[in-house]
Amino acid sequence: MNGQVLLFVCLCALDAVLGQASYSIPEEMTRGSLVGNIAQDLGLEIRRLIAGKAKIYSRNNEEYIELSREKGVLLVKERIDREALCAHTALCALQFRIILENPIEFYSVNVQITDINDNAPSFEKNEMKFKISESAIIGAKFVLERAVDFDVGNNGLNNYELNPTDHFALKLQNNADGNKNVEMVLQKPLDREREEQMSLVLTAVDGGEPRMSGTMLIHITVLDANDNAPIFTQPTYKAIVTENSPAGTIVATVTASDADTDLNSKMSYSITNTLDNVRKIFNVNKESGQVSLIQNIDFEKSKHFQINLLASDDGGLTDSCKLIIDVQDVNDNKPEINIMSKSNVISEDAEINTVVTVINVEDLDSGDNGIVKCFINDNIPFILTNSENNFYSLVTDSELDRERSSEYNITVMCSDEGVPSLSSSVTLTLHISDVNDNAPVFERSSYEASIVENNTPGLSVFTVKARDADWNQNARLSYMLEDSSVNGVPVSSYVSVSADSGVIHAVRSFDYEHLKEFNFRVRAQDGGSPPLSSNVSVRVIIQDQNDNAPQVLYPVLTGGSVLAEMVPRSADVGYLVTKVVAVDVDSGQNAWLSYKVHKATDRALFEVGLHNGEIRTVRQVTDKDAVKQRLSVLVEDNGQPSRSATVIVNVAVADSFPEVLSEFTDFSMHDKEYNDKLTFYLVLALAVVSFLFITCLLLIISVKVYRWRQSRVLYHSNLPVIPYYPPRYSDTLGTGTLQHVYNYEVCRTTDSRKSDFKLDRAASHNVLVMDPSSTGTMQKIHSERNILDEPDSPLEVSHLRFVSSSAVNICLVMPGSL
Repeated sequence: MNGQVLLFVCLCALDAVLGQASYSIPEEMTRGSLVGNIAQDLGLEIRRLIAGKAKIYSRNNEEYIELSREKGVLLVKERIDREALCAHTALCALQFRIILENPIEFYSVNVQITDINDNAPSFEKNEMKFKISESAIIGAKFVLERAVDFDVGNNGLNNYELNPTDHFALKLQNNADGNKNVEMVLQKPLDREREEQMSLVLTAVDGGEPRMSGTMLIHITVLDANDNAPIFTQPTYKAIVTENSPAGTIVATVTASDADTDLNSKMSYSITNTLDNVRKIFNVNKESGQVSLIQNIDFEKSKHFQINLLASDDGGLTDSCKLIIDVQDVNDNKPEINIMSKSNVISEDAEINTVVTVINVEDLDSGDNGIVKCFINDNIPFILTNSENNFYSLVTDSELDRERSSEYNITVMCSDEGVPSLSSSVTLTLHISDVNDNAPVFERSSYEASIVENNTPGLSVFTVKARDADWNQNARLSYMLEDSSVNGVPVSSYVSVSADSGVIHAVRSFDYEHLKEFNFRVRAQDGGSPPLSSNVSVRVIIQDQNDNAPQVLYPVLTGGSVLAEMVPRSADVGYLVTKVVAVDVDSGQNAWLSYKVHKATDRALFEVGLHNGEIRTVRQVTDKDAVKQRLSVLVEDNGQPSRSATVIVNVAVADSFPEVLSEFTDFSMHDKEYNDKLTFYLVLALAVVSFLFITCLLLIISVKVYRWRQSRVLYHSNLPVIPYYPPRYSDTLGTGTLQHVYNYEVCRTTDSRKSDFKLDRAASHNVLVMDPSSTGTMQKIHSERNILDEPDSPLEVSHLRFVSSSAVNICLVMPGSL
C-alpha cells in the first residue's frame, strides 16, 4: 500500500457500534490495492466475517472500497479521484460501516484520501484584456483572474509570476477565506505615445514535486487619461436567500461610484469567481448591479456562497467587493429509511426482545427540519427501539403464534419536525416459521359407519379426517390402527387404514350372521419432531343382506321313498292337510317368510296359508277328485331381491291304504329319474369346487411367501415402518376374508335308484311312506310330536328311515362356503 496507514480501534458506549478503524491512502490507487487488514485491526476472526455475512454500508452508496471476507482485508474497488470526490475540501475521507449479522454488530471505518500532485494550475481564460489610461497613477491596481488548482496543500496553487515587469509588478493579497487575490500594480507611468499595446504573461505555479504550472496572456491597451477608478459603497455585502427560490429572484444589489464624468464614469459590473460554480447559479446585471438567481439553490449542497464582484469603467479602472450569501433551509427532504439488516423469517418460539430488523434514518435538512421520529403500526407483537442516533431496532414485544398469524406486514413511518412535516414509510413483510406445537384434531369425537355384509375385500368403508393447525411437515398426518382385538382376533384382520388419506378399508368380507358390529381406535400422528398424535374411536356396524334362502324343514322328500299326506274323502272345507315348516337365518324383513302354491294338480282343492304355511282344503272333497294330488309350495322371504325355496307335497285323497298303493307307484318312478340327475350334478359340482379350492390354496401360499419376504427386507433395513394395509387385502390366517371351508356328506349307493336315507322321527299328523322295492304293506305312522316342539334345534328335521337293498354306499366330502 502506497502511503502511511493509520489504525486505531476504540470501544464506544453505543449499543451496537463495537469498534472503529481509520486508514489513510493516496488517491488514484489501482483497483485491488490493499487499504488495511480490517479483521486484525478490529480483532475479528475470518470465520466471524464469513458467518456474519459481513458487508459495507455507506449512506451515499459510494462503492470505492470493498471487503474481502475470506482474507479479512479492505481493498480499493474503484479508482478514487480525490478532486471529484471532495472538490476543494482539504480533508477528504470515506466513512462507512461494516455490519455483521447473527448477532448484529456495527464497526465504523474512516478512510482518509490524501492528495497527489496530479493537477496543474489553470486559468479559466487563456487571455485577459485591459484598457489603461496613460494617466493611471503609480500604484494603480488591476485585478487579474486567479488560477485554479484542484489539488490541495503543497500540491495546490503556491505562487504567481508576471513577465515582463517593466511597468507592472505582481501583488498577492490574502483573503479571509484563505484564497489569494492576484493584482497587477502599476509601478511606472504609461506613455501611450511610446507604447500603446503591451503583452504580459501571468504564470501560476504549484508547490508539488515536480512543480506544475499554467499561464495566461495579458493584453494591455493604453488609453488616454482616466484618472479616477470606480469605488464600491462598501467592501463586503451580505444577503440571505431561501433555498428553492425560483430563478430570477433578486438576492442583492451592489453599487459603485466613479468621480469621472462622461464615458470615463460609465461602469459595468461582473462576477469574477473562478474556483466554484457561482457564475452558474448567480448573475449580475452589468448596468444596475442587481445579483439574481439563475437556478434553484439546494441548502443540502451549499449553505453559503461568496460572490466576488468587479466594477469597471470604460477607462479600465476597476474596484472589487464581496457579496456573502447565506442560504436559508426549507423542509424539502423527506426522511430516508435504509434497511441495514433484516430477517424475513422468524420462528414462532422466538424469545421476547429478539432483534428482527435494523434500520437507519437520515434527513438531509437541518434544525427541526432534520429531527426525525419513527413509529410502527399498532396491534402487532413488535416494538421499535432507538438503539443509536438515527438507528432503530425492530424487536419482538410478545410471544408469537403462527397459527394465529403467519405473516406480519409491519409499516415503519418516520416523520420530521419541520412545518409542514414530511414523512416516509417502508413496509416490512415478516413470515413466522412453524413449530410443532399443535396435536392433530379429528373432525369428530367419534365415528360410526355401516357396511353391508358380503362386501368385497378391500372395499372403502368410510374416511376419518384429522386436521393439524401447524404447517408443512408439522401438519403432515399419518393414520394408523391402534392395537386391539375383535373376538380374540387382531382388528387389522378386519380393517385397514390408509396412512395418507385416512380411508378405512375392509380387509375381509363380513358375515352379519357371525359379527354384527365391532369397535377399534385410529391414531393420527403428525410429522413434527417430536411428533404429536391423537386418537378417535370408530364403530363399524354390519348390515344384514338377504344372502340366505329359506330352508324347508318339513316336509322332506327323500330319494327312493315317497312321503305323502293322506286326506279322507270325507274331509270338510278347511281340513288341515299338513304344514310346511321353513326358516331363514337372515334377520329383519329378510327373514319374513310367505307361502303360496306354485303349482298344483288341482288348484281349486287346496290352499296354503300366506304366513303360517298350513295346507288346507278349500272345498269339500268329492269322489271325482283324483287320488294322487301333487302341490309345489313356494316359500319366499321379504328381502330385496327376495330369495325362495320350493317344496313338493304329495297328497293322497283316499279312505284306505290299498287304494293309494297302486296310484303312488308312479311317484316312486319319477323320483328315481330325479335322483339320477341329482347324482350327475353332485359329481360335476364336486369337480368344480375342488378346482377352485386348489387354486385358492396356491394363491394363499404365494401371498404368505411374498409377505414373509417383504417383512424380512423391512426387518434388515432398520427403517421405521408405519403399518399400512392396502385396499382389497385378504387375510389368510383363518380370520381373513377367504370364505370358510366346510364339509358336507353325501351318501349314495352303487344303484342310484336305491338310496339309504336316515330319518329320525315322524314329522306330521298323518304320514304315508312307501318303498317301491318292497312287497310289504304300507305302514301308517302317527307323529309323536310336532317339529316345532324343538325350539333349541330349529334346523333338526324329523325323518322316516327306510333301508334299501343296496350293497355298496359311496360317501363324498365336498367343500363349500357358508
